[in-house]
Amino acid sequence: MRSQLISLTTGSRETVHDITAECDAFAAASGGDGLLHVFVPHATAGVALIEIGSGSDEDLLSALGDLLPADERWRHAHGSRGHGRSHVMPAFIPPYATVPVLGGRLALGMWQSVVIVDLNVDNRERQVRLSFLSG
Repeated sequence: MRSQLISLTTGSRETVHDITAECDAFAAASGGDGLLHVFVPHATAGVALIEIGSGSDEDLLSALGDLLPADERWRHAHGSRGHGRSHVMPAFIPPYATVPVLGGRLALGMWQSVVIVDLNVDNRERQVRLSFLSG
């Protein structure tokens, strides 16, 4: 198995951060078939496959805002207002995804992108572990 850790800055607001290009480059270096596993080693971020740029990314953040409001209801209450919801979010958007790789190319659907979903405005720096398992 080949593995690489990449770093990214998600910013100071809730975000859907596209990492498809980084995943493409990592898969291309394999040159073969297998599985790309994407994992964020954080308790407050998730990985999703979603269409972006058409409003779906904003819709996702809006839906998460409705489902997990940034208010004072959360028992995990340190940090910014509603921070506890960031710790609940990975139960809905898990911190991992696996994508087939064929001939060194991600086998994503036409409109699918690999994204990091991050509601935690207190932690801007993220790491993502990309792992390739040959098939």
